[in-house]
This record gives sequence, C-alpha cells and structure tokens, in this order.
Amino acid sequence: MGKYQDSLCDKRVVITGGSSGIGLATAIRFANEKANVTIIDNNQDSLEKALKEHSTIKNGVVADVSCHESVSEAFLQIDQLAGGVDVLVANAGISVRNKFIDITPEQWNKVLGINLNGIFFTAQEAAKRMLDQGHGVILMTASTNGVVGHPNYADYNASKAGVNLLARTMALELAPTIRVNAVCPGYVLTPMQIAEYSPEALEQVNEGIPLKRHAQPEEVAALYAFLASSEAKYITGQHIPIDGGELA
Repeated sequence: MGKYQDSLCDKRVVITGGSSGIGLATAIRFANEKANVTIIDNNQDSLEKALKEHSTIKNGVVADVSCHESVSEAFLQIDQLAGGVDVLVANAGISVRNKFIDITPEQWNKVLGINLNGIFFTAQEAAKRMLDQGHGVILMTASTNGVVGHPNYADYNASKAGVNLLARTMALELAPTIRVNAVCPGYVLTPMQIAEYSPEALEQVNEGIPLKRHAQPEEVAALYAFLASSEAKYITGQHIPIDGGELA
C-alpha cells in the first residue's frame, strides 16, 4: 500500500513512454497506489512485455507521441478503456549524444518531435478532457539539462528547456482547474542511460554528484506520485529538480 493511496485510488492515470525506465517505474508506483493505469508506448513488443510482467497495469496503447493523429487516436482508445484521464504523466523521450555541429536536421526533428511536440500533443488532449470534467493534473518529464547547459546534447537540452516553459505557461492558463508541473531528473539509471554510458563513464558522472550516485527510476516515480496526490494540491507551475544535489 502506497503513501498516497487515499487520493490516487481509482484515478485514471496515463503515462507515456510507460514500458521502460522512469515511465515503467511510475506506472508501477501508481498501480501500487490502486490507480487505474494506462501506458502509452510506440514499441508494441515492449508494451506487451510490460503489461505481461506487471498485471496491476490495466491498459496499454501503442502510439507515436510525435504524431498528432496518433496521439488523438490513442486518447480516443483511452476514453473507451479507462473512461477518460485524471492524471497525465507525459514522460516519453529520447536522447542522442552528438556534438552540436554534427546534429543533422533529421536528428534535431526526431528529438524535438518526441521530447517537446509529444508532450504538447498529449498534454493538449488530456487538458481538453480535464477542463470538461473540472479537474486534473498534468506532469511532464523535463530534465536538469533544461536548466543548465550540457555539451553534446543541444537538441535534448533545447527540448527539455521547452518542456519547462510549456509547463509554466500551461499552469497559468489552465489554473485553477488543472495543476501542471515539470519534473527535472538529473542522472537516472535507466536503460537509456546505461546504453549511452560505459560503466567507467557512469562512475565518473557519480563523482560529480553530491550524493555520489545516479537516481533509481523508482525515486522519480515517488515524486510523480506525490505531485499527483492531494498532498501537492497547492503546487503548480514548477519545474522540480531531483538530481542528488547536482544543480547545487
């Protein structure tokens, strides 16, 4: 039984990029809080694996968040499966390590398409439903990379900075009906991170973090559960770092 169960029980929660990493950990956390969880992912095999291995996650929908038509269709499916949405965790994202001068238009468009357009499309669909029903919470995965510069991630950094300002603007426009916040993880030990860094590089990164380690995805999921709960009902328009003290 989770800490926030009273306020999250039976909430209809939609999580994008929900079949791995932070997204899957967040889906499991909300399911443990007795929420009605639907995950969205563009990978059918990964989605089916997540649903098979975690039976508390009720629904899965395949969609490409960078495509407006695909997102619109996904939310129509969610209307049928879950009856709507109370909480959106717009989490799907990618990163590609490359020097600024070497980023191709294709890479730029792909990263911005998933990381920023994808959050805009999913948040807009969720917000329409939340405004109609008179309540809702929209949470977004940004990054400490959207607060300070990091070499070799110009497209990723720009997308995450955009997420932070999108969240703040939405919070102003959608208040008081919908709360909107962005979460800014630092280094998190996800499959995406492990794929990009050697064990030696991971240790080198840890040395630069005051707490001397990466976050676990479950720790980020716990922050999402708090922000979605009634415990956080006066928090909106924020971008909240969870970075082991890195920004300090």
